[in-house]
Amino acid sequence: MNAAPKPTSRDRIDAGGTRLRLRALHVMGHGSARIARALGVRPQAIAELVSGSAATVSPYLRDRVLTLYDAWWDKRAPERTRAERGAATAARKRAIAGNWCAPAALDDDELDTPGYRPQYGWKPATGTGVAPDIVPPARQPRRRGA
Repeated sequence: MNAAPKPTSRDRIDAGGTRLRLRALHVMGHGSARIARALGVRPQAIAELVSGSAATVSPYLRDRVLTLYDAWWDKRAPERTRAERGAATAARKRAIAGNWCAPAALDDDELDTPGYRPQYGWKPATGTGVAPDIVPPARQPRRRGA
């Protein structure tokens, strides 16, 4: 769905598009902890991006978020258990408080342009179904001296 520009080096890039994608997933009920589990990253990394305290992101993490966003942008978070219902409600409340834009209202052609601001704020979104659980790939052990 989205074709983010490919970085030309291993430099960090503007986090704006990544932040908006993550915030839009919150509108759908996907909280930072669920997103972090699906990406195989620390929840703190997602929380920093969502809050706006991280101004840049690695191309690798941006690409992982883009892949997850493409899978979940039109899907609600599962609410099979009491804990899942609570997490989804908390994510939606955070999105409402932040006036975050739903995925369908984001301009995919402009999303990765630094300084892009969505035309709309929070609106309720129900999506087309429930998002699947995503199991991140196993992490490779770090080699000494690498």
